[in-house]
Amino acid sequence: MGKINEFCAGIDVGKRFLLCCALTGAAQEEPWSQTRRFDATVQDLVHLRDWLSTKRITHVVMESTGSYWVPIYNILEGHFTIVLANPEEVKNRKGHKTDRKDAEHLADLLRHDHIRASYIPPKPIRDLRDLTRRRLQLTQDASRKRNHIEKLLEHVNVKIGNVLSDVFGISGQRASGANAGSRRSYETQLPC
Repeated sequence: MGKINEFCAGIDVGKRFLLCCALTGAAQEEPWSQTRRFDATVQDLVHLRDWLSTKRITHVVMESTGSYWVPIYNILEGHFTIVLANPEEVKNRKGHKTDRKDAEHLADLLRHDHIRASYIPPKPIRDLRDLTRRRLQLTQDASRKRNHIEKLLEHVNVKIGNVLSDVFGISGQRASGANAGSRRSYETQLPC
């Protein structure tokens, strides 16, 4: 007989709410099951964490459904061993399915150690990945904006690209700085 997780829970993740089924009991006995519904708000997720702690849960499983699992993972991380399951590997049998049955099915699979966990990097690596993706996005956004401005200038017959090799380079900045300086001097000469 394989390893039995005596204090485990399965979470069926949804956009607005989730159902959590806690299975507790000795390996040789039928587990005691309790299922509760929680909203997907931070306050309710903290209640979920506290409820799981009172049940002495050690292992939690949930499917990696879109990005809905991320806030739950963030709240539960560090308190439980979290198994993130590939939905294709833990599909419940076809037929009359409900969220409650899915949560119970996940908990049962985890209890009998029939789930292979997806790899989730440690928090510092996840934070670094987020920063790297954000930097890439900002760089791409800046490039798009520069291209948009150049196209807009071309559209209104300002052929600055013929004079400057890089409108946003050093020569382009000097030209815009010179124009700003001459505009200021012109404004100071105007009578009030």
